[in-house]
Amino acid sequence: MTRQSITFTKPNDEWLKSQIDREEYSSKSELVNDLIRQARKASVQIDWIRAKIDRAEKSGFTTDSKDEILKQSKSSLGNG
Repeated sequence: MTRQSITFTKPNDEWLKSQIDREEYSSKSELVNDLIRQARKASVQIDWIRAKIDRAEKSGFTTDSKDEILKQSKSSLGNG
């Protein structure tokens, strides 16, 4: 792993410390890495949804119901 030096605003630093104080994470590094992983995962999921919407718009129609689309979306997000 590479070492980085970053500066946080006071409110962000206090929030990070509160997460560690609550023993949610053992260090700021662990927490920041987890936040980055979550952001990267969200980005992949958003890209998947955008691609699906783009394909649907280009096709002009879909035979999937709104419930089917929602179910597929949740499934790809790991929530269903």
